[in-house]
Amino acid sequence: MTYIDGFVLAVPTANRERFRAMASRVAKIFADHGALRVIENWGDDVPKGEVTDFYRAVQAKEDETVVFSFIEWPSKEARDKGNDAVAADPRMEQVPEEMNLMDPKRMIYGGFTPIVDERGA
Repeated sequence: MTYIDGFVLAVPTANRERFRAMASRVAKIFADHGALRVIENWGDDVPKGEVTDFYRAVQAKEDETVVFSFIEWPSKEARDKGNDAVAADPRMEQVPEEMNLMDPKRMIYGGFTPIVDERGA
C-alpha cells in the first residue's frame, strides 16, 4: 500500500505563478527520488467554516490562498529514503531562498497510511 505525505499552507495570492514554478521544480526532485506523484492544489472552492476550516488551520490572511498538496510514495520506507535523498540533493539548495513565497511556520503536514483507495474507471 502506498504512503501519503499531506500538506496545507497559505500562499500570498499574488505569488501563485512563482509558487507554481517552484513547486514544479521541487516535484521533479521528489519524483527523481521515488515519489509516485506530487500534487499541488491551489484553493478554488474552499469554504469558511463556523468552527474550523483550512483558512484557520494555517492562519491564512485575506491576501492568501490555501494550498493543499500531497506526495504519494510506494511505501513509508520509500518515503523515508526519498526524503533523505531529497534533503541531500544539491538542486534543493535554492529552495530555502524561495520559501519567502509563504510562511513555513504556518504550514501543517503529516504522513498518512491510506485505509481506502478506490479509483473510478
